Amino acid sequence: MKIGHRLANLRERKGLSQSALADLLGRSQSSVAMWETNKRRVPEEVLNQLADLYGVSLDYIMGRDVPKWASEEDVVDLEEMLNSNVNMSFGGENLTEEEKQRVRDVLTGIFWEKLEKQKRRGAGE
Repeated sequence: MKIGHRLANLRERKGLSQSALADLLGRSQSSVAMWETNKRRVPEEVLNQLADLYGVSLDYIMGRDVPKWASEEDVVDLEEMLNSNVNMSFGGENLTEEEKQRVRDVLTGIFWEKLEKQKRRGAGE
């Protein structure tokens, strides 16, 4: 998954428009649009701001959490699984965005482990 798509997903999960995000970052809406369409590189200081804002790691934003053996279809499957768990709660209370991201991170790790085992079995290893 390209960084722009990931940034757009994170922004949407946070319930922000491109314009609102641009205001928070002190940037233009057109810059945000260019980043999200991979037409312009995101400045390093902005990447740090975005990681803090969304409560994720830079590795996550950069797509380094995806194993090298994973296909684009595998990444789409993971995103669908994570997006299907949007209303997370525990003990009757909704989780905070930070808590939801922690759950997503754990689910992502489990997803890749299971998929790797499944692919190894399919390859006869």
